Amino acid sequence: APCQLLCYSEFTLFSYKDSYTINEAHTIELFTGLRKDLQKLSLGTYFAQAAETMSQEDLPNPELQSLFLNCLYALDKLDKPELLVKSVFEFRSASLAGYICGSQAPAYFDISGGALLCEKCRGATTGIRMPITAAILEAMRYITYCDSKKLFSFEIGREALVQLSSITEAYLTTQLERGFSTLDFYKSLLI
Repeated sequence: APCQLLCYSEFTLFSYKDSYTINEAHTIELFTGLRKDLQKLSLGTYFAQAAETMSQEDLPNPELQSLFLNCLYALDKLDKPELLVKSVFEFRSASLAGYICGSQAPAYFDISGGALLCEKCRGATTGIRMPITAAILEAMRYITYCDSKKLFSFEIGREALVQLSSITEAYLTTQLERGFSTLDFYKSLLI
C-alpha cells in the first residue's frame, strides 16, 4: 500500500554501496477518493508529474511537497472544484519556483515573462499576454502570498475561475518549457 500511486508514505531505507533497499514503510495518507474518480486521479497525476519536474534530486522542497499534498487533500476530502485546485497548484508552484513578478495597475499577465502589465507597457513587451480582471488579480495575489493552510479559503466566480485556470496552466507550462501528457489526459476527460 505505501507504494501506490498518489500515496503519501514514510519509508525506512537501507543504503548499501550505491543502492537503497526499503526496510519498512507505512502509509500516512492513501487519498482513496482520488482512485474512485478518473478526472481527479488524472489531475492528481498531473500534479505529481509537474512537481517531479520542479524538484531536484537529493534537495528537499518542503513547500512544494506541502502544496502537492494540500492539493491532493483538497481534491479528495474537501471536494473543492477541480479548476480551483488546478489553478492553485499551478500558480503557487510557479511562485515557489521563483517565476512570479508584478506591476501596480495590471490589466494583462505576461505568460512568458511572468509579469503583470499595465495598459501602457502592454505593447512594450513581446510574448503571450492574457487579459486579467480584478477578481483574477486578487485570486493570483491570494494564491501567491497566503498562508499555505489557507490556500483554498477563497471563492471566485465560474467564468473567472475558467480564465484563471487557462492563465495558470499556460504560465506553468511556459515556464517549465514542456507539456504534460497527464494534463492532456485530464483535459480529454472534460470533453
